[in-house]
Amino acid sequence: MLTFRAVSEDHPGPKWAGLFSAYRDSYLAWWEREGVGVRPTYMEGLNALRRHMPELVPLYEQLVELAGGGDREARFLSFYCPPRYLSGCSQAIWPGDRPLIVRNYDYNPAAVDAVLLKTGWQGRRVIGMSDGLFGLVDGMNEDGLAVSLTFGGRQEVGPGFGVPLILRYILQTCRTTAEAQEVLVRVPSHMSYNVTVLDRDRRFVTAYLAPDRRTVISHAAVATNHQERVEWNIHARVTATVERERYLLQRLTLHTEPEHKFIRAFLRPPLYSLAFDRGFGTLYTAAYRPAEGQVDLFWPGRQWTKSFDAFEEDQTHITYPVPD
Repeated sequence: MLTFRAVSEDHPGPKWAGLFSAYRDSYLAWWEREGVGVRPTYMEGLNALRRHMPELVPLYEQLVELAGGGDREARFLSFYCPPRYLSGCSQAIWPGDRPLIVRNYDYNPAAVDAVLLKTGWQGRRVIGMSDGLFGLVDGMNEDGLAVSLTFGGRQEVGPGFGVPLILRYILQTCRTTAEAQEVLVRVPSHMSYNVTVLDRDRRFVTAYLAPDRRTVISHAAVATNHQERVEWNIHARVTATVERERYLLQRLTLHTEPEHKFIRAFLRPPLYSLAFDRGFGTLYTAAYRPAEGQVDLFWPGRQWTKSFDAFEEDQTHITYPVPD
């Protein structure tokens, strides 16, 4: 069973510190699994932040202090050149008249924060699903900007940041899709990811990030686990990325269906996955409505709704068919 928690803290403080203390050993075990020496030094991570995301440096320093100020904690929180990590995921923009992005997050339930975090860091309110308590795998800000990621289906690794921190940076500093696009072109990602951005005026892009080539900006309304073409055939077969993309594209070419029906499609195959034995089962479905400042999280038979105006700090317990 996985417990999802909704946590609200306007400024970095005791709630964040308590969460980091609870997760610290798991975070660092993952971060140093290939050896501490292969990860960037503290100064390398700090200098990369100063160069590419300078607005985040004061916030980064606050979080490092709350995490205890240690060398490994600081290096982990920089998100610079982290270990490889893969996920599944599907996401799409609803073709109706209101901005709505729906996504499935497919991952290992033993390796997620499971924290929906509402913050007011640096004077801007953000709600999103936490990764490493600094990054986000999806989220929105009070200006009506929403972002979501999927793995891009390529094995290449290079100098750059873990993409969850790039999503955090976008929501901390951007108000529109155009501003977010500039960030996605400029900031290096250490692996290949697809990032879909949607603003309150229903302007959207999907950016194909990669460590070894320039970012490609697409106006695709759908993203699964490949980019312009399949480049990692085994991963594509295991995750059914092409089949999921085709399914979503077919739905978008039909007459515009109601929001609830579009969302419900994510709770069924081929989008909804129970492949936990392969590490990529669907952990949740999220529907972000950036113009309303509301996110709905779904599981079969259950809905969890939060917004900037109504954010109760509570929990929901989800059981997955995880193999022994």
